[in-house]
Amino acid sequence: MNITIKENSWRARVAARQLKGTQAAIVFNNVIHLWGISKDAFLQNRSWTRHEVAHVYQYKKYGFIRFILLYLLETAHTGYYNNRFEAEARSKEEDLSILENIQFI
Repeated sequence: MNITIKENSWRARVAARQLKGTQAAIVFNNVIHLWGISKDAFLQNRSWTRHEVAHVYQYKKYGFIRFILLYLLETAHTGYYNNRFEAEARSKEEDLSILENIQFI
């Protein structure tokens, strides 16, 4: 599977502001949008990379619109940290197999 990484993304900048941080990654479909971190530095942070790749798989499983709606509803109901999609992505941070057959562009 091909995953595109976009540096200096305004989408990730908005996420960083919302999370009150200086760095952020946010996924839409198979594109990882970054703010405050280079592609190379992001890829060196293997747990963060695996976390975001888990979100790519979630988009693939649910479809673009359905995933976004489910994610937003879950966040509204349980909050960002307790969101089941975030919990699942955190559980993949040490899963070495999640990066198999992934090509970063």
